[in-house]
Amino acid sequence: MSAEDLHFRRPTAADHPRLVSVVDEWWGGRSLRQLLPRLWLEHFTGTSWIAERSDGRLAGFIVGFISPDDPAMAYAHMIASDPNRRQRGVGRALYERFFADARAAGARRVQAITWPGNRTSIAFHRAMGFSVVDGPGTVPIYGTPAHPDHDGDGEDRVIFTRELA
Repeated sequence: MSAEDLHFRRPTAADHPRLVSVVDEWWGGRSLRQLLPRLWLEHFTGTSWIAERSDGRLAGFIVGFISPDDPAMAYAHMIASDPNRRQRGVGRALYERFFADARAAGARRVQAITWPGNRTSIAFHRAMGFSVVDGPGTVPIYGTPAHPDHDGDGEDRVIFTRELA
């Protein structure tokens, strides 16, 4: 199955139980469901997407927004795809839709973050044209420049940016 075999649509609040039921598994067992409260599917649907297979099963999703404080910046809060469907263009197709939404809203760049131990996410974002923010305050964690304690004690993060053409 490729991205062409998928149906893409905007999420709704009714999708919340379905998304949180898979997010921890899809992220390698890390407990992340608390990062996806229902509000994301109530207030950010205009810049978020769901990918579904022809049988209606979930293949992936992205939730994000345009920064109200910096309208030139879009932020991809969470992207996930079924691990059994990776390397088939699902994540790329979701991001391309998000990029189009961001461009249409006037954003010129996109930011995303991940945990430095998530090698799959780091490789995916680099393949999508994101650059790792490296500079003052970063230290190598698991071999990648990261921001220690970015989201609190012990919550280190790799920060990515990508310019929109």
